[in-house]
Amino acid sequence: MSNNVSSPLAIAALTDRDYLSCIQVVMVNTTLPANIGSAARAMHTMGLSKLTVVDPKLPIDETSVSHAAGGSELLSSAVIAPTLESAIADCQLVFAASSRSRHLPRPVVTPTQAAKIMLDFIDKQSTINGQASNNTAPNIAILFGREDRGLTNEELAYADYHIQIDANPAYPVLNVASAVQVIASFIYAYTQTHIQADSDSLKTTGGLATTGHPMLSTYLRQQWDEPAITQQQLQQLTERTTALMVQRKLADSENLKSLPSRLSRLGSRLQLDQKEYQLLSALIAKIAKD
Repeated sequence: MSNNVSSPLAIAALTDRDYLSCIQVVMVNTTLPANIGSAARAMHTMGLSKLTVVDPKLPIDETSVSHAAGGSELLSSAVIAPTLESAIADCQLVFAASSRSRHLPRPVVTPTQAAKIMLDFIDKQSTINGQASNNTAPNIAILFGREDRGLTNEELAYADYHIQIDANPAYPVLNVASAVQVIASFIYAYTQTHIQADSDSLKTTGGLATTGHPMLSTYLRQQWDEPAITQQQLQQLTERTTALMVQRKLADSENLKSLPSRLSRLGSRLQLDQKEYQLLSALIAKIAKD
């Protein structure tokens, strides 16, 4: 990601590599090392370079490398994380690939809609970070589940959006590496369109940058003036709010049911920024103390 993004004009100069380097694929509890390699090959073909594997049942091995082909470098730089929480702690936006709706579902988007949300988010966050002299690039994760049963309800609850691929309704389940390939291909294709649209916009506006892509108001927050919070901060806010509700006898600590998941989903829907996070944290601390 470029470290010199300082204005909306600079955003128009972002390359596909700048965008794609903000996106990481997170594979959860994989069974077959070969599928990790196949996913790495799919990522490399579509310009993605950041791979995280969460608690794999078997480590990356020779079969991974043989299936990775040209993407073997991704395996060398892959991060092996012990838990999903640690893998996405510094992510500001999280998607999950899911073939079906689950308990307390997040907003469901197509791969194309997901790609648009990602790139619009990167544009806006890059502008904010540049204006604040913050060189931290936006960090987006896409979660992919186990070969036999995908992601659990608890894992899906970490995502802000669920991505569903149009498929035969009689059997809409893709191999995990195939799912990575399909979603990555949509992201790559949309990135090319996005960059071309911005380039054309610069030409027609005499060098003044315009978005070229209206926001999906149904899914994405419209206005930002501070960097978005990370997934770790969202979970901390959820835990503090839950604890406060228990303290104030608004919830039973022995019977929380879906309260934490609903609070987490509310936070995802609001898409808080850093200042809002600080305000809510201070409010919770004050109420808990009084």
